[in-house]
Amino acid sequence: MADTNRERAFREDDFVLIQQNKRVTDKKLDTKPTTFFKDAMKRFRKNKASVAGSIILGILVLLTIFVPLLSTSNITTVNTIEAFLAPKLFEAGTGFWDGTREYKGIVYDRENEVPALSGKYTPAAVKGALVQINVDPEPSMIDTANPYGEGGVVVVATDTVLEDKNVLMSSKAMDLDSEGDYRLDVVFSDEDGVSASEQGEYAVYLKAGEQVIMLRDFSRDYSPLSVNLSEAVSEAGLNELRAQIVFEVKSAASNFQYVLVESAVVSAKDSVENGEELAEISFTDATDFVNISDANALSYWSCTGRKGIHNSRIYYCSYILDTYALVYGDAELVNYPATELNKWIEAGYCTYDHKVGPESFVKLSDECPIDVVESQTVMGITKKLSSINARGWAYRKMGYDKMPKFLFGTDASGFDLFKRAFAGLRTSLILGVCTAAFCFTFGLIWGSISGYFGGNVDLWMERFCEILGGVPWIVVMTLCILHLGNNFFTFVLALCMTGWIGTAARTRTQFYRFKGREYVLASRTLGSSDIRLIFKHILPNAMGTIITASVLMITSGIYSEATLAYLNLGLQGLQSFGVMMSNNQQYLAVYPNLVIFPAVVMALMMISFNLFGNGLRDALNPALKGSE
Repeated sequence: MADTNRERAFREDDFVLIQQNKRVTDKKLDTKPTTFFKDAMKRFRKNKASVAGSIILGILVLLTIFVPLLSTSNITTVNTIEAFLAPKLFEAGTGFWDGTREYKGIVYDRENEVPALSGKYTPAAVKGALVQINVDPEPSMIDTANPYGEGGVVVVATDTVLEDKNVLMSSKAMDLDSEGDYRLDVVFSDEDGVSASEQGEYAVYLKAGEQVIMLRDFSRDYSPLSVNLSEAVSEAGLNELRAQIVFEVKSAASNFQYVLVESAVVSAKDSVENGEELAEISFTDATDFVNISDANALSYWSCTGRKGIHNSRIYYCSYILDTYALVYGDAELVNYPATELNKWIEAGYCTYDHKVGPESFVKLSDECPIDVVESQTVMGITKKLSSINARGWAYRKMGYDKMPKFLFGTDASGFDLFKRAFAGLRTSLILGVCTAAFCFTFGLIWGSISGYFGGNVDLWMERFCEILGGVPWIVVMTLCILHLGNNFFTFVLALCMTGWIGTAARTRTQFYRFKGREYVLASRTLGSSDIRLIFKHILPNAMGTIITASVLMITSGIYSEATLAYLNLGLQGLQSFGVMMSNNQQYLAVYPNLVIFPAVVMALMMISFNLFGNGLRDALNPALKGSE
């Protein structure tokens, strides 16, 4: 058996040089050298989502800068005339973003053929602003007094056991005489179904002080009553009497009693002299004498018991209203000063001679805000003043060269919501950036020291963070506001006091992750200092995750301010997103655009920051791509 452990003797001819005449070198690179950050930006540009987020973020930032500067609308002075205008981009009637607003279930004013709106606008102005209206063909029956109701009967009901408290009485007395042939015609209704009451005994009489002339004694007779009042006065042994008409319902301890009166008409042969007085006392429609200022009161009549209307007819409608035409349309007769008039004359809109008067007015252009000029009279004498009374377009009178358009509409104070949204976003964004910058810087330093040195240094620094982080931030914020005031500096300080802890924790975690790696140990063996190890080898690798979280701190600051605004702890005296959202939340059900548009802007800001931060993370540390 051969000895395998014996050393083999090599000869020189056992080895052959195969590249004896060639130099062994690295192949020359075709690409240009690049830096770390250039390479990171190249990776960032390949991330389409992050690029899109960056573009949107840039647009929003530019809007926060230029919209408040370039917009001429006022967001500091309350203007209720321009309140609650709908968003407008296109002309009315297009059905989308056209400044119109739809209303449903609104009482219809049949007399003026318009929806029954508040007294803020005239029926003519409302009619001029209507884009579309649909009136329900069938009326609804109601048992409440409504100025736009029709028909119905007056309900006179008991409300107490005291007999003298259950009366419907004409609040105006009328002068009666035995020769005037005055008549009273009353129509009652025997209809049932008024709440849980029942029809009871009633009486009709004339009352003049303590004197009572009974026209129908207490009974349940609901047949029409027709009586000659002059004869009743004469039978009472009087020639003249100033009396009131009284309907009285007898009280019943067991249940409420009522009587229904359809009409009560007072007439006379010669009613020219006192026809107006008789008309005021008479009524043929229960809703004819409803006092608009008080739905429960009856004009020219008073009721000491329960009163109301039964089976009144009311119509409802749905309609689309051009809110801009309502506010800025045809203006009523208003006074235009000479300075404003002269401006229009110089622009070639019209001509007018103050010395001559209204007859000298000539409209030269459709752009002229004035349509008709009327004379000004004082004590019946026409005065040729420098100012004029005229009818024209309201938007001219309000200082606009043309009818304005508010992209997001206006809020309850008449502020342009588009301008206010970005003015508020600017304040909130500055607040978030300042907070994030401090928290990033301080948290990075704190976390680096804690994570790099470890041991007792890390132990004491972590215990401090845990104690400080255990205090709710809302408590910190409240204490700061109470002692330092509700201002911008206080918000930044309060958010920074605990906001840096998260950044410090992430930085510490990343340092523990990388400080034991082979390349760090090799660099330490070669004599690298602590500063070089931290800033050259560890921190660059940890920066991706830290930057992502820090970028999102900006939106966190914005949302924190918005949350505090709902607790009445928002910024005072400054436009901010939180204050604006807090003020508009009460109108969400009726005017959702006041909340939806700012919420969309805030959501875009949040998404854009998120995409931007993720893009930076992936670019700075490709190994973290796709992680959270």
